[in-house]
Amino acid sequence: MRTLERRQNAIHAADHSENLVNGKPHIASFFCCFAPRYNGSLNVLKQQVAIVMSEVFLRRLTPSLMPFVRRRLDFRIISIHRPVDELTDILTKQPTDGLITEWLPEKTDALIGIGLPSVIVDTDSVYPNTSSIDVDDWAVGQEAAEAFLRAGFKSVACLTNGTPYSAQRLEGFRNAVGADRFVGSYEVTAFANARYTEQFVGPNKALNDWLIKLPKPVGIFAVHDPLGRYLSTVCEGLDLRVPDKVAIIGANNDELVCGLSYPMLSSVEIPWHQIGTAAGEEITRRLAGQPSPKRPHLIAPGTVTFRHSASDLAVSNPLLRRAMTYFHNHLNEPISISELCREIACARRTLERSFQEFYQTTPWDMLCRLRVKRAKQHLIQTNHSIAMISDLCGFNDPERMAVVFKRIEGAPPSKFRPK
Repeated sequence: MRTLERRQNAIHAADHSENLVNGKPHIASFFCCFAPRYNGSLNVLKQQVAIVMSEVFLRRLTPSLMPFVRRRLDFRIISIHRPVDELTDILTKQPTDGLITEWLPEKTDALIGIGLPSVIVDTDSVYPNTSSIDVDDWAVGQEAAEAFLRAGFKSVACLTNGTPYSAQRLEGFRNAVGADRFVGSYEVTAFANARYTEQFVGPNKALNDWLIKLPKPVGIFAVHDPLGRYLSTVCEGLDLRVPDKVAIIGANNDELVCGLSYPMLSSVEIPWHQIGTAAGEEITRRLAGQPSPKRPHLIAPGTVTFRHSASDLAVSNPLLRRAMTYFHNHLNEPISISELCREIACARRTLERSFQEFYQTTPWDMLCRLRVKRAKQHLIQTNHSIAMISDLCGFNDPERMAVVFKRIEGAPPSKFRPK
């Protein structure tokens, strides 16, 4: 027990003092500690896994990695923003059995080159002796596109940042909206040297000109949330009201970034809990001596979380606005189009004509699509049974829900369950 006490004291001291790297004091950007491995009779943690990533990624993934501590994995946290030579020095001189890291140019190759069983959590590139786990970035773009299409936008565009995932999200977005609605993309490179949450990029005349020339109203997909926040600021400076003139959807659904945006940013949800769980499962598998997969593990994104910067309720037609509001408020009920018409005092033919002109679909099909969207959120984010989700989304019959899913998604509900 004294050994355990000494170990805890060492951890506590490391959390409140400078770390020595190559004999010199170095203050870590956040907690960094390697305690000696203890293999005593208490059978405590034995396999030490280094988590080398930014604070942003740590915040996203740590909750889903916590259960793996009970599997006798001892996680050691190191900031990826340390110089490369410091990172390699720590990983080679301290007891380290495995590595979980994020992809970062000029650092990933050096970390993987150490030769540890490794997992990268944000790339679909395949490295030797390494498992790659990532969100399906093409599907992220598709989710943003479908949200704009449901809202009836005739013109949509994309703001990119030059990263590999940016190109994939742009491709998914552009393919989903179609050539007749896509009016262009613009690449912002000013964030290349900024940390994720930093916001200090100034005005950009070329971007301003591009925004002004876009047909209005326009829906713009910003490939990640800081870019969406930046776009909101630019639009405000140009007196392009959000979401009336420019509707914005980001990606990551980061509550901090979305909440600090004005108006608050709508965003595609990235299933970080699933990604973290997959990383924990994969490093456990690799430590057991199993080979790395030949292909990346891609995880489907969630749906769009609507906030003020974009909303499928923000339509100019008051009849459609009342109808969509009624749908959203009663999705869990077995409502019919006849009931809707009575509630909003509208002839069915008038309603159907308005939906066809604005959304290119029928009111019933829109209701089914909204229910499927809500059901997908439950399937991805909860452990509810198919029967319960059917009730929560107004289907009230698992078989009926399966039929609607097959028609709209081309696949049964079970496909959207995390594996």
